[in-house]
Amino acid sequence: MKSFPTIIFSIVVLVGAFPQLISSQNCGCAPDLCCSKFGYCGTGNDYCGSGCQSGPCTAAPSSGNSGVSVADIVTDAFFNEIADQAASSCAGKGFYTRSAFLEALNSYPQFGTVGSVDDSKREIAAFFAHVTHETGHLCYIEEIDGPSRDYCDESNTQYPCVPGKGYYGRGPIQLSWNFNYGPAGESIGFNGLSQPETVATNNVISFKTGLWYWMNHCHDLITSGQGFGATIRAINGQLECDGANPNTVSARVEYYTEYCRQLGVETGDNLRC
Repeated sequence: MKSFPTIIFSIVVLVGAFPQLISSQNCGCAPDLCCSKFGYCGTGNDYCGSGCQSGPCTAAPSSGNSGVSVADIVTDAFFNEIADQAASSCAGKGFYTRSAFLEALNSYPQFGTVGSVDDSKREIAAFFAHVTHETGHLCYIEEIDGPSRDYCDESNTQYPCVPGKGYYGRGPIQLSWNFNYGPAGESIGFNGLSQPETVATNNVISFKTGLWYWMNHCHDLITSGQGFGATIRAINGQLECDGANPNTVSARVEYYTEYCRQLGVETGDNLRC
């Protein structure tokens, strides 16, 4: 992710006896462990309760300075209105669930809670607009024909590709490239380079990758008033912006506009890129 003779022996024994409780200061915990508010991995209320930063936290997602509860905005009705448009044969049926999204959200308490209530609603609308576009209304878990495409940046030595593994689009934001799978895995707690398929088999981790990418590349853009268009550029700018694919840009804007309408908020300016 992206420990003096007798005394030393005693310390080693203690460290070995409680590896789950004291390992990984500042986190990077295994998927089944919580990162406590003090930055340690473990289980139980001290780790998974109030202040839990990531993992299977039991505390409700905290509200940022807007006072908004994302769960109150992303209601069953809002989520299902998106998911119900996918065909029953879609791989994403039953995989992308509101409960999985809310569980993943525990690890990202700043999502949808920064700024005013309207700012929160716009961020939520923007995120789900991109999710809708990338997955076809939560239909696709993996990119169409993804295995046939090369998403290995061999020049990136920090996150080298593992032979036989594909880093094509997976999950709600369609995470792609080794330089994204590597740090996403480090942050979330899975081996993104050796086991990229985890994003397509674990629905909570899948949503976490979408939120991880969003918080690292889009959150500051939408909450600072740069507009929805800036998030398009952050997600797929090279292939869509500056006239590269105006129809795709329009499709994303239409989803965003509709979700803003549903949430009762103005879209703001700078919708295109």
